[in-house]
Amino acid sequence: MEEKEIKKILWISGLKNALEFGGVPNKKAMMGKLMAERKDLRPHAKEIIPILDEIIEEIKNLNPEEQKRKLLELDPKALDKKEGKAEEKLLPPLPEIEKYKKIVMRLAPYPSGALHIGNARMIVLNDEYVKKYNGELILFYDDTIGSPMVLRESPRAKYVLPEAYDLIKEGLEWLGVKYSKILYKSDRLDIFYEYCAKLIKDHIAYVCFCSAVDFREKYKEQGMSCPHREHTIEKNLNEWNAMLNKAYHEGEAVVRLKTGMDQKDPALRDQIIMRISEAKHPRVGEKYIIWPMLEFSWAIDDYLIGASHIIRGIDLVKEGIIEEFVWDHFGWKKAKLLYYGRLRFPGLKLSKTEARNKIQSGEYTGWEDPRTWSMQSLKKRGIRAAALRESLLDLGMSQTGINFSVNWLYSKNQNIIDKISDRYFYVEDPITVVVDNVPSDEYIAEPLLHPSNPKRGKRKIRCVAKNHQLTLVISFSDAEKLKTNQILRFKDLVNIKINSVDLNKKLIQSSFHSKELDRQFSIIHWLPKDENIKVILVNPDGTTSNGLGELNLLQIPMDQTIQFERFGFVNPIELKENCLFCYFSH
Repeated sequence: MEEKEIKKILWISGLKNALEFGGVPNKKAMMGKLMAERKDLRPHAKEIIPILDEIIEEIKNLNPEEQKRKLLELDPKALDKKEGKAEEKLLPPLPEIEKYKKIVMRLAPYPSGALHIGNARMIVLNDEYVKKYNGELILFYDDTIGSPMVLRESPRAKYVLPEAYDLIKEGLEWLGVKYSKILYKSDRLDIFYEYCAKLIKDHIAYVCFCSAVDFREKYKEQGMSCPHREHTIEKNLNEWNAMLNKAYHEGEAVVRLKTGMDQKDPALRDQIIMRISEAKHPRVGEKYIIWPMLEFSWAIDDYLIGASHIIRGIDLVKEGIIEEFVWDHFGWKKAKLLYYGRLRFPGLKLSKTEARNKIQSGEYTGWEDPRTWSMQSLKKRGIRAAALRESLLDLGMSQTGINFSVNWLYSKNQNIIDKISDRYFYVEDPITVVVDNVPSDEYIAEPLLHPSNPKRGKRKIRCVAKNHQLTLVISFSDAEKLKTNQILRFKDLVNIKINSVDLNKKLIQSSFHSKELDRQFSIIHWLPKDENIKVILVNPDGTTSNGLGELNLLQIPMDQTIQFERFGFVNPIELKENCLFCYFSH
């Protein structure tokens, strides 16, 4: 096989791989593709690796638009499947569906803030299964405050945020989730009290006065019963009524379920099912001070709503065991518990509590701040819900822990928005370029609105020469790569020769070279220095970037993604006083 043919295979596989996974090709995948096509080349792998490394570096230096254009030059049909209807993602069938008259599932968000990308897998999986089986999905706000994390004395504590109810609904609407009804745990305290009393009467629950430390160190870790475990039913009922009548304060008494002090796993030994919290609740105020723990409230409610299948993270296996313990005690029909593996997001801080605190302190601008990674922030950036859904469905129901790369999300999003995003010139951190000896008084560049779809038309960018001189601006990142005597092309305009570069003064002197397109010259973007608008970009890390954009940006619709050529996709949010505010997408 000739080296030219080898390079073509490597270029095509590398470009496909790069476009799928955020712009950086996978060396192993490229080599595997080549060896699969030509097994006779396996003995020559060592000779091919340097060629492979060189191609990978070249691909990495291309922006996504250039990668796509290069791929289509090599293989015009390479993206046919990507441009068609998105492939349906197949989830494994739900088990034991024949046992249930109807598939009923629920979403159980804790309203401490907006839903973020880390919550989305649970939501998407439930929604997809309900749609697949024509079932019912219930939105059930898990707004209890019995968790030990809910402590009034800690300013960083997890607690119910009043506006979170609506923030969650907004996030679900953006994700395209349809639910049949909304229920609130905070409306159901009397139900939990009723079943707690039944467990006490069945001598399967008791009121415990041990401190958390004493119970853990003296009894749980030793596998021994505490003194309160064997109190009579009558005494436990009296103490339970005393708790209801506010005779005890926070931390003084709890109700424990007799799951067994001989459990092999200490975490399962006599779990707390009810505790006192004197914090004020945003929906019911101070009406109640006794609140259920998560696993107890769900044991009751999952049965009462007729849940058939419960999908949750594998970190909640212990809670599932407690639920089943309660179901078995009452002889109730069980829901099927399904678990998916832990999803890690390297480099991202996903905490509704931390985001809330930073919003309240003014460090974050709100839940639309990109650093929250909330559904609101993704929408603001121009990320499509379909892209997030698809990237999460690709993971299926695997119980294996997975590191989620945001490049997967960006790649899916690009497949959606690329074909509908018009192109415009943008110059970040501008530096002046003076072009001497210009033969004409006026030049009009007419770049395509979309290079892959000429039918969308062109836009015009006008440049006026004064005394045979053009004054333009280019990005500082382009300027610092220029060398004296280098010839380069201003895209869709003219070719120039660099005479001098002074980065300190932000000034480049050049002279006119020619007008005709010559692909041997590097191509960069530019703007007339006197005819442009200011652009402010909000980056994913919360910082802002400043630059200039072409005047055609004054006519674009807001909240519709565009692409700044050789820079990236952005979502324009507001145009005010010749200044365009955008969020950087990817």
